[in-house]
Amino acid sequence: MAEEELPSDPTPPPPLLQHPLSPKFVEVICKSSGRTRRFAAGTEAGFAIYLINKKLGIGVPLALHIEAVKEGEEPISFGPTAVLVDHGDGWKLETVTEVEFAGVLKERVVQPTKVKIPKSIGGGAQPSSERAVASQPGISFVYIGKIFLAIIFIFLLGAVFTLALENLPRLILFINTSM
Repeated sequence: MAEEELPSDPTPPPPLLQHPLSPKFVEVICKSSGRTRRFAAGTEAGFAIYLINKKLGIGVPLALHIEAVKEGEEPISFGPTAVLVDHGDGWKLETVTEVEFAGVLKERVVQPTKVKIPKSIGGGAQPSSERAVASQPGISFVYIGKIFLAIIFIFLLGAVFTLALENLPRLILFINTSM
């Protein structure tokens, strides 16, 4: 049998969507801790924010969302369900913290999103404790006043029941004599 020669095609093959040697992860710079975190390609931004906030220490401002930033360009914000992607030369993925965001919109309070994390099937390491996503509000004078008022009502209710129980025998005797 004779082998046939295939004609050589002078046009190059179409470019691949992703370079075969490109990294399979994206890097996000956490402004709160100053550390760079790596996530697998295709990770949702909400899950990345959850993991970043979970590793932050107490008193450190929480990350609200992730933005792609480049000098002289408008930042690109990633929503909680957006997939993290690298936008190329000069673009960096950074977190936006509560402190930075507070100056932008003072009339609106933005709460970090809670992300449901699927349980691993393959027996991976599970964290023993989970830190709350949202920070706790401060204690105000109104809150302390309400607690003080509740304690006063508890003592008043106890005093009413004590007086009722002390006078119960007299009330029973009065009812029996009048019948």
